[in-house]
Formats: sequence, structure tokens, C-alpha cells
Amino acid sequence: MADKDLSIVIPLFNEAESLPELHAWITRVLTQSALQYEILFVDDGSDDSSWNVIESLAAADPDHVRAASFRRNYGKSPALYTGFSMARGKVVITMDADLQDSPDEILPLYRMITVDGYDLVSGYKQKRYDPPSKTIPTKLFNATARRVSGIHNLHDFNCGLKAYRGEVVKHIEVYGDMHRYIPYLAKLAGFHKIGEKVVHHQARKYGTTKFGLDRFVNGYLDLATLWFTGKFGKKPMHFFGLLGSLMFLLGFLSAAAVGALKLYHMYAGHTYTLVTDSPYFYLSLVMMILGTQLFLAGFVGELVARNSAKRNDYEIRSTIGNDE
Repeated sequence: MADKDLSIVIPLFNEAESLPELHAWITRVLTQSALQYEILFVDDGSDDSSWNVIESLAAADPDHVRAASFRRNYGKSPALYTGFSMARGKVVITMDADLQDSPDEILPLYRMITVDGYDLVSGYKQKRYDPPSKTIPTKLFNATARRVSGIHNLHDFNCGLKAYRGEVVKHIEVYGDMHRYIPYLAKLAGFHKIGEKVVHHQARKYGTTKFGLDRFVNGYLDLATLWFTGKFGKKPMHFFGLLGSLMFLLGFLSAAAVGALKLYHMYAGHTYTLVTDSPYFYLSLVMMILGTQLFLAGFVGELVARNSAKRNDYEIRSTIGNDE
């Protein structure tokens, strides 16, 4: 139940040096407003003194600081999921703990949700203080994400600085490494008013980045997974059955063509070879076998979907009347 105007969710891993400065900056910004707010730190299994720092901040500011700590490092998505579960704000804002996201953006983002009526607003770090080895793959990644998701107005899907209506974070499940695609998850959950705000990006002041280049490879795989489950998650036969049927039909027609060609040469008195001597015959068999397997995979997928506890889990916006 939302009892705060604003929740600020901050996932972190080994950011002990930046936390006091970040807390002071957020407090300085929000004391200028009349908002009831909370700051949620989610420690993703840090092995430095981050948790000790958070405990000190909570002791000094018990009215605003809440926190959770994982026993080990799970990743940013589980940390965000936990923060979303704990959040009590009508508006939820996420930001990174490394001071590269500016707390000065909090109030403008809050107004875009409450005044402009957006469901989700994603930050856009138009000017970045990152090396080309990071910015160039990021641009390619975002271009692909725009194309696949259909959210063409976003330039930076993976920006940690985002604002949400409280209802949004309660209706999406962030898992694995899906934090990169929260706007896409929100769209699949039925929240379509998604906007963007150019935000200030600061150079890292303490420590080093916690993400490597492998995130780009994993990001594309996660995007493919999200696209497939979003489109065919409740109807796998529509994908596997269609693909299997087309492959089987193409293989069958190819095998028939090989046989018909032999019969033609036989009755025309031409020299001919056995069907089994043609490599096209075996390719046709392989296609029919693969087509059959894909079709059966569709049946198995339908059986799994039919027995899923979420097979009739639909997002209901509102209802009128009652059942009494």
C-alpha cells in the first residue's frame, strides 16, 4: 500500500565511498519539497563496508532510509526486484549508487509522472563520460532494442535513472538481467505511456564499473528471450507449429521433386541415378525430420502453457460493478 509520495530505489555493489555523498545530495534536493519520501538501498552482496555505511545512514536518518542486503551477489535485476517489492511510494525512481546519476533530476522526473501522466520515464544520457569501447556498443544495443520492442522514442534503455508510477513496478517482474529492458517489460504489461528525459551524466568519482563487455552479448540473448516470451509465451504452437509445418512441407516437396525428376529421366530414356545417390534427398529428409520435431515441440510447449499457474494471468486495468 502506497503511503509515501516517492520511493528512491538504489541497487548497489561495493559503493561504500559514494553512499554518504549520495544520501546527502538526495536529502538536500528533497528537503526543498514537501514530499514524503523514502530511500531504499539494496546491497547486492557487497564485500566492502557498504552495509556498515548504510546502517550508519539509517541510524542517522531513520525516517527516510530503509535497506536490504543480500547474502551474496545476485545482480542488478534481483536487487531492483527486491527494491520494487519494498517500495511504498506512489512514484518510484531508480538510480545507480556510483554518483553518475544526478539526484537533481529526481523532482523533474517526479513531475513527469504526476503532472504529465507518464507511466514510465527513462533517462537519456545524451552526453556520456564513457570510453568509445562502451558508447559504441551501447548505441548498437539501443538501436536493436528500439527495433525489437517497438518503443522508438527511447535512446537509452539501460539508463539506471528511471521514474515509474507505483503501479508499474508492482506489475512487472524483473529477473535475470532483464533490468536492461524494463521499458519493454512495462509495455508488455500494458503500460504504454513511456517517455524520455535527457539527464546529466557525471564521470565516475569513486571505484570502477561493475559491468564488463559480456553484458552486450547477454543483452541481445535476453532481448531475444523477451521478444519470444512476450509474443509466443501463451501460444508456443503458433511459433513452433508454423515453423515446423513449413519446414516439413518444404522438405516433402523437395523429396517429391527429386523422385519426380528420376521418374522423368526413366520414362524419357535418359540416364539417371538412384534417389538415394542425390544429396538433395537427404537434405529433404533432414528438413522433414526437423519440421516434425519442431511441430512436436509446439505440442509440448502447449502442454506446459496449459498447466502453468499463470495461464490466465492477465493485466486488468479496472472493473465496474461487483459480483454480489
